[in-house]
Amino acid sequence: MEANNILEIHHLSKSFGRNKVLDGIDFAVKKSSVMGLMGENGAGKSTMMKCLFGIYSKDEGTIYFNGETIDYQGPKESLENGIAMVHQELNQCLDRTVVDNMFLGRYPTRHGVIDEKRMLEVCTRLFSSLNMDVNPKQVMRTMSVSQRQMVEIAKAVSYDAKIIVLDEPTSSLTEREIRKLFSIINDLKKKGISFVYISHKMDELFEICDEISVMRDGKMIMTKPIKETNMNEIVSAMVGRSLDKRFPEVDNVPGEVVLKVENLSTAYVPCLKDVSFEVRKGEILGFYGLVGSGRSKLLEALFGLITLSGGTITYQGKKVHFNNSKDAMDYNFALVTEERKKDGIFPTASLTFNTCISNLSKYMSNGVISDSLMNDATTKQLSNMHTKYMSCDDSILSLSGGNQQKVIIGKWLERKPDVFLMDEPTRGIDVGAKYEIYQLIINMAKQGKTIIVSSSEMPEILGITNRIAVMSNHKLAGIVNTKETNQEEIYQLSAKYL
Repeated sequence: MEANNILEIHHLSKSFGRNKVLDGIDFAVKKSSVMGLMGENGAGKSTMMKCLFGIYSKDEGTIYFNGETIDYQGPKESLENGIAMVHQELNQCLDRTVVDNMFLGRYPTRHGVIDEKRMLEVCTRLFSSLNMDVNPKQVMRTMSVSQRQMVEIAKAVSYDAKIIVLDEPTSSLTEREIRKLFSIINDLKKKGISFVYISHKMDELFEICDEISVMRDGKMIMTKPIKETNMNEIVSAMVGRSLDKRFPEVDNVPGEVVLKVENLSTAYVPCLKDVSFEVRKGEILGFYGLVGSGRSKLLEALFGLITLSGGTITYQGKKVHFNNSKDAMDYNFALVTEERKKDGIFPTASLTFNTCISNLSKYMSNGVISDSLMNDATTKQLSNMHTKYMSCDDSILSLSGGNQQKVIIGKWLERKPDVFLMDEPTRGIDVGAKYEIYQLIINMAKQGKTIIVSSSEMPEILGITNRIAVMSNHKLAGIVNTKETNQEEIYQLSAKYL
């Protein structure tokens, strides 16, 4: 093991049945550095990390950490020995306080009683040393995603972690919160901590990483210092081909107004306040705003998931009132939710179940649900979305996060929706798959479908929309034509009511 490396993986292989997921992987992370890790969904990134953490047993290969050969038998052992991971979808006890979450599984005791005073002192001192503005007594459920993420990073540091794996750490963060995260990473680098930074956001990787490794189809394709490569080379290594443009041409032509929202307000705090806008047939309307601005709440209100306190929704010239999601679906509305793990999938169910659950009446044969019709529909959508999978009977949790997202989108495509509400549709999806979804959105608009896309990614919202509505503190701050606006104008509107 090289003296300058904190982690080395040599010739790592892992198979599931006949499917070789990792094929002779070599990977190294230098001390006090940030190693970026990229690859298409299903390339093997998560499997490699799970072998490192002892979740999966490796078939072949050797792992060296901090100068010693390791073979951990589970995440607890890896964490206690200095390797930590902050997952994209945070696994926390949301109804407990920050302090409780920090000390889960290792409560300090004094005379046989949990020493809560010591826990509070340790947390307060740790957050202060990391320059994190976190209240140790706050209940996790009341915190923003970024604050909860800070807690997980602090927890990793409290274990004296030498290397921290960050999986899509900025997928739910605002630009300001991203700046804060990068500041913390740089401070921890100076203290000797290394990072593996898994992300599909190219711009971030070039800003925060020292090196970049790219995986494809279970193989390590490229490892280079970040200063010696470029975006085109990385994309080519990821997908096996060059990607000339980041976004397809937005060449749809919007028609007449089909959806009109007037003075829409919601009943529960924080409330939407007097939101009004129109959307045309065949139009792609983007919604942008800071985290907590009301983007997601608006889409949920349009889909009947949130009680309205005022305002009207007019669809195809008729006033409609959706009491629940079924009412919205009866009018051929569809919604891709922001948090797939929380409310987008049935985690214990198969790919077939998750694909077909929203459209069961379509698969009836002689009064009975037909397994063959469901399997045919699932295979079709998995193929259309280029989803990497083994069997339609597999649990959806057996797929990578990005491939789970493809299943969710395929589920709604089975219903052939007329109004498609999409909240962070490309969250956690690789650059090649993103392009395919962008093309799908544009093609749907060209077919006369009405698309409303909510996104926290500024390049995305500028790259695939006709118009952009900007939310600020649960109010609509303004609507701009995409071709006539810029990032500065959108940022100004997002801060209008703060």
